[in-house]
Amino acid sequence: MPKHTVQIERIIEQVDIKGQYIQLAAPIQLSGQLNIVELMAQYLVNEASEQAAIQIGVDEAGRGPLLGSVNVAAAILPAAWAGLIEDEPLKNTPLSILTDSKQLSEKKRDLLYPLVQQHAVAHIVADIPPAVIDQVNILQATMLGMRLCTEVLLQIVAKYLDEEQKTLFEILIDGNRCPDVDYASLATVGIDKSAIDCQAWVKGDARHTSIAAASILAKVSRDKTMYALDAEHPEYGIAKHKGYPTRAHMEAIAAHGVLAAHRRSFAPVRKVLER
Repeated sequence: MPKHTVQIERIIEQVDIKGQYIQLAAPIQLSGQLNIVELMAQYLVNEASEQAAIQIGVDEAGRGPLLGSVNVAAAILPAAWAGLIEDEPLKNTPLSILTDSKQLSEKKRDLLYPLVQQHAVAHIVADIPPAVIDQVNILQATMLGMRLCTEVLLQIVAKYLDEEQKTLFEILIDGNRCPDVDYASLATVGIDKSAIDCQAWVKGDARHTSIAAASILAKVSRDKTMYALDAEHPEYGIAKHKGYPTRAHMEAIAAHGVLAAHRRSFAPVRKVLER
């Protein structure tokens, strides 16, 4: 019998982009968990003629700030909890207040964060550091994070799939485009491209429960890194502005300089460095 859960820990130092290996300017760290028992109970042990597709919601937090990582998360919820928020699949569940993280107070997000981790069938968070953002630009860094979260989660899940039972996956991305998933690498673990349906949903974190769950993981995990930075550099007021280009943040940069955690490719930071 497999153990109840699998901890996911990956450090990515180079990536294959369309057949070309790119050495990253700094490692990308991914961490999460898969509940094997729940995966099998919810999705893989099913004698019904139609098996539920596994929905993987993916979202990011921190594209706009001048400081710190961009965090990307992916989540798989129990089958009965996965679906459109408007259909209320989360009614009378521990995640009943879950919606787009931006619509929730920080107190509610902090309340939901451990509940999502506890009740999700699987979840993963990628931390894409400022050096990688500066290396490839914020859009590509975010898409890379979405790609890595998707691929790593699929690779882990693939170990427990029934080879005779074709499992379908719906990758639900918050935004207007899907990442360039490395389908060739997924084929080596038994997941064919035809089994994956990637869908981009504008404001998807307010539409799909699994994207909303990912938005909580991404947002709260990023906030935690901001509070840690604030403790190291209290003079920057990071706990208040979370790295966004507020007046107080710009005044702190002018007074105290640019931190290693600042994104040097972002215009306000670049202009300070050029002076």
